[in-house]
Amino acid sequence: MKIWIAYWNILAKDLRSYYLKPPNVSWGVIFPLAWTLMFFIKSESAVDVRGLVPGVMALSVLFGTTSMLAVTITFEKKGRSFERLLLAPIPLELLMLAKTSGAVLFGVANAVVPIGLAAALTDLAGVIWWQVCVAVTLVAVSSAFLGLFVAVSVSEVFEAQSFSNFFRFPMVFLCGLFFPIDKLPWLLRPLSYAMPLTYGTDLLHEAFNGAGRFPAALSVAALLGFCAFLFGLSIRNVRRKWIV
Repeated sequence: MKIWIAYWNILAKDLRSYYLKPPNVSWGVIFPLAWTLMFFIKSESAVDVRGLVPGVMALSVLFGTTSMLAVTITFEKKGRSFERLLLAPIPLELLMLAKTSGAVLFGVANAVVPIGLAAALTDLAGVIWWQVCVAVTLVAVSSAFLGLFVAVSVSEVFEAQSFSNFFRFPMVFLCGLFFPIDKLPWLLRPLSYAMPLTYGTDLLHEAFNGAGRFPAALSVAALLGFCAFLFGLSIRNVRRKWIV
């Protein structure tokens, strides 16, 4: 029981210190709003809102989650406050789950903004909401673990942002967010299948438009596999680099 009290206290501290600060809350609203408005302004014809919202949701979760987590953990490591957490009498895996849970909640909250905009602009009847919830949660978790991997691989905050972009921007163009993977050059398609956002976006497209490429069970299994791989790799790096 005590270890779960520790988990909750670490999560609550991160929520108060980072995720619930007014600038971060406003950024979580403005970022997906800006993405949505960009596509409305760019389009010269009627916008397919239901076709657009899965990509906007996935981007909002990806950028919100990785940006916050990579910076906060790197900042704490730089300020040596993370070293005090490593002394806590709880398993390292639970400690890292506590540090990533705030980012997961922040990413899920970011996805609510595009859904609210879509509901105001079009009819969302027929959307498979349970699949939307599963997809958003798994994208948030995999993005959080990607941010964790970035954070434990660098030593400076600016390095965390640069390294994050090394993964994030290829995902924008290669994961089927706004145009089908089939239209990519065949040399790039294997890269698409090696990215977790591909499967999260596919789940969202299937939930909103019935236009998924993969069976839902395959996408869920792929996302769970990416989560396990990224988390295990991050724990290995923490043990190797941060614990003497």
